[in-house]
Amino acid sequence: MNQPPGSLPVYLQIVELLVRDIAANRLIDGEKLPPEREMAAEMGIAVGTLRKALAELQSRGLLERVQGSGNYVRAISDPQSVYAMFRLELIGGGGLPTAEVLDIARLAKPSDLPDFGSSTEAHRIRRIRRLSGKPAALEEIWLDGSYVEAMDINDLSESLYLYYRKKLGLWIVRAEDQVGLGKVPEWAPPVFGQPAGAPVPLVTRVSQARDGARAEVSRTWFDPEIARYVARLK
Repeated sequence: MNQPPGSLPVYLQIVELLVRDIAANRLIDGEKLPPEREMAAEMGIAVGTLRKALAELQSRGLLERVQGSGNYVRAISDPQSVYAMFRLELIGGGGLPTAEVLDIARLAKPSDLPDFGSSTEAHRIRRIRRLSGKPAALEEIWLDGSYVEAMDINDLSESLYLYYRKKLGLWIVRAEDQVGLGKVPEWAPPVFGQPAGAPVPLVTRVSQARDGARAEVSRTWFDPEIARYVARLK
């Protein structure tokens, strides 16, 4: 399987998909999963890949594998998901997040963003987000310029927070989201499905690092016909 640069390995994609299905209650505690060969065929992956994903879920405490009986879901409060802070889901719940970077540029910070970081410049990352292949959202992320001089599009992973941790030593530990109404930006590609200027929900996020500094600001416009914003309290 050919994957774009920065993609998670296939088995981890399956892990994240199942974690999000558990979080959305599409898979409930105690539920028995289908037989492995049937499940692998439905997902279009090799049985060995599925078993690697199930082993990872078991190591996180999200799956109980009973010899001679099958695999059973164990819902826990901390699934350790790469996408734990990603709040968009398909209308029906769940959906595997993937991201396509449209462009990266180092620019002066726009005056309409909340205050963040110590530099006068920031890295602007524009992406289109898909949920299980459906174009669901547009993202414009601004990372304070003090964390890295330049960013290479080929280095970015689908989870920016994972990239921040591994490449920059930057841990995002909390975020504040404000949900309102916005308009699809002019740079939106046609595949997004909503025309520029159309009213859509807008999420503005301010993210903080472990030292309390505001490291990043992002804006996410999402298509309400495909996705919903969900925050679960546990």
